[in-house]
Amino acid sequence: MNSKNSSRGRQADKNSNPREKKSFRSDRSEKNDRPVRKSSEKPRFATSSSDNKKQFKRDSRKPQPSKSVQNTTEDATGIRLNKYISNSGICSRREADTYIEHGSVAVNGKLMTQMGYKVQPTDEVRFDGTLISIEKKRYILLNKPKNYITTMEDDRGRKTVMEIVADATKERIYPVGRLDRNTTGLLLFTNDGELAKKLTHPKHNVRKLYHASLDKKLSISDLDKLRGDVVIEGKKVFIDAVSYVEGERKTEVGIEIHSGRNRIVRKIFESFGYAVTKLDRVVFAGMTKRNLPRGRWRELTDQEVNTLKML
Repeated sequence: MNSKNSSRGRQADKNSNPREKKSFRSDRSEKNDRPVRKSSEKPRFATSSSDNKKQFKRDSRKPQPSKSVQNTTEDATGIRLNKYISNSGICSRREADTYIEHGSVAVNGKLMTQMGYKVQPTDEVRFDGTLISIEKKRYILLNKPKNYITTMEDDRGRKTVMEIVADATKERIYPVGRLDRNTTGLLLFTNDGELAKKLTHPKHNVRKLYHASLDKKLSISDLDKLRGDVVIEGKKVFIDAVSYVEGERKTEVGIEIHSGRNRIVRKIFESFGYAVTKLDRVVFAGMTKRNLPRGRWRELTDQEVNTLKML
C-alpha cells in the first residue's frame, strides 16, 4: 500500500464500477406537505419605521468574539483534560471522564482525578502509562476484503484490517464499528473519538446498507415479515428498508439498518431459515464504494468529514 492509493481515492470519477452500482428499491415515502402560515400570524419582518428602529437596536449589540478569538483564549489558559484525551484519539470526552475518575490518567507524573484540570503546553500527560499528545484528525475509508478481522491485533496470527491501512497515516487510527471476518465492504478508520462514538451509537440513525446473498430465494411472505417487527435474541431489530436487488435473482437482497449489534444481518436471515453466503456493506453514513476497489483505502474529503459531523 502506498500514497498513490490515497491520491486515487480523492479524485471524483463520473464513471463507477458497474458491479458496485446496484440499487435497491426504497420502502420510504417522501412527505411533500409544507407548513402554511396562518393569516393571523405576525410577519417575520418589520413593517413599520418604529419596528425598523427596534430591529436596529437589537442588531447593534456588541459583537461576540469569533471562534478564532475563543480558541486563542483557550490555548492561553489550557485545554480541559477530557478534551485533550479525546483529541489524542483515544476515546470520547465522556469516556475520558470515566478514565480520569478511575485513575488511568497522570499529569507530570502525578495521578490526576480532577475533572476540570486544564492541560498546559508544558504538561506531560500519560494514559495508562503511555505518553499521549494531540494529533491531527485523520479519516480513512477502506473497502474491506474477505478474511480480515476487524481488530487492532490478533494473538492467533490472523490477518487484520490494520495491516491494510498501516501506511495510510502516521497517526494511530482505529476502526469505527466492525465487520466480521467474512463480511466485505465499507469500514471507516479515525482517531477522532467524538465522531467514532457518534457514528456507532444507534440514536444517531447512521445509515448502513448491505447487499446480502442468500443460499436460496427469499420468499415474498418472508420479505413482508422482514418489513414488520423482527425480534432477535429477545430484542427488537429495527430494519429501515429491505427489498430484492433490482435485476438480480431473488437470492440477492438489499437490507438497510442502523443497529450496531454483532453479526446482526446474518442473524436476521438465519432467524427466517436462510444462510447468508456473502455479505457486503455498500453504504455507510452516506458514503459509497464508488471508485474504491476491494482492498483499497482513501482519505475522506473535507466535505465528507463535515457531513459526518452534522449527522
